[in-house]
Amino acid sequence: MKFWQALSFTETDQLVEVARACEEVGFHGALVADHYFLPEKLASKYPYSEDGAPPFAGDAEFPEPFAAISAMAAATQRLHFATGICIAPLRHPIALAKSVATASVLSGGRTALGVGVGWIREEFDQLGQDFATRGVRLDEMIEVMRKLWAGGMAEHRGRFYAFERLQMSPPPVGQVPIYVGGGSEPALRRAARNDGWIGTGDDPARVPAILERLRVLRKEEGRERAPFETIVALTAPPDVALFRRLEDQGVTSIVSWPLTYALGPASSVEAKRRALEQYGSEVIARC
Repeated sequence: MKFWQALSFTETDQLVEVARACEEVGFHGALVADHYFLPEKLASKYPYSEDGAPPFAGDAEFPEPFAAISAMAAATQRLHFATGICIAPLRHPIALAKSVATASVLSGGRTALGVGVGWIREEFDQLGQDFATRGVRLDEMIEVMRKLWAGGMAEHRGRFYAFERLQMSPPPVGQVPIYVGGGSEPALRRAARNDGWIGTGDDPARVPAILERLRVLRKEEGRERAPFETIVALTAPPDVALFRRLEDQGVTSIVSWPLTYALGPASSVEAKRRALEQYGSEVIARC
C-alpha cells in the first residue's frame, strides 16, 4: 500500500518543508489542489456536501499547482507529486501540457497529472471557458497533451482544439500518468481510459463497488491488463485493518486527510511535522 498526503489548504510558504517531512516519514507522494479563486457570491453548489457548501473559504490558499510541485521536487529526492485534482478545462491544453512537462523534468519524472472537470461555474465564466462542454473538452485535452508529450512535431484537428505541426520542448520524463478524479459515471469511465482514479472522499463501504465498476469499465476499454492506480480518500479515520482489507480488494494508495482538518486552519511547520511523524509510525509503518 502506498500513501499520499493531501496538501490542500497548506500555507504556501510551508509547502517545501512539509514536503521534506512527507518524504522523511515514508509517504509515497503529495497531492496539491487547484482553484484560481473563490467568488464572494458563489451560486455553484459543491457536489460532495449535503448543503452544497465547499469545505473552504476565500482565504484558503491554492498556489499554482505546478509551480508548487516544482519547488517541492527541488527539495526532495523520492517523493512523488500529483494534482488532486487540476481543473484542466479551465486551461488551454498546450499551456497545461507545458506546465506539466516542465514539472516532470524538474522533478525527474516524479509528477503525475490528476484531472477533473470542476464544479465552480464562476471560475469558467471569469476565465472565458465553456462550463457545459468541460467534460468532452477534457477528453480532447488529454488526447492533445499526450501528443505533445511524445516529443517531436505534433498536430491536432479536433472539435475544440486544432493546430498545425508544432513541437513543445522539453517533453516530460517518460509518460506522465493521468489520474481522473470524481465519482460520476463519466468520471469513472474517463479514469478507465487512463492511468488511474483519485477518490473524492468516500465511505469505505462504497469503495468495493467503485473498484468493481472500474474493473468492468477498464475491461470494456481493453485496458484491464494496463497498470492502474486507485488512490482512495476515505471519510473514515485512519484504520490499519481497514486499509489492509481495501488493499486486498484492489486499492493501491490511501490519501491522508489535509493537515488543516486535524490541526486547524493555521499551524506551524513543527506541528505539521509532528502530525506527519505520528501518521508515519502509526499507519504507514504498519501497512
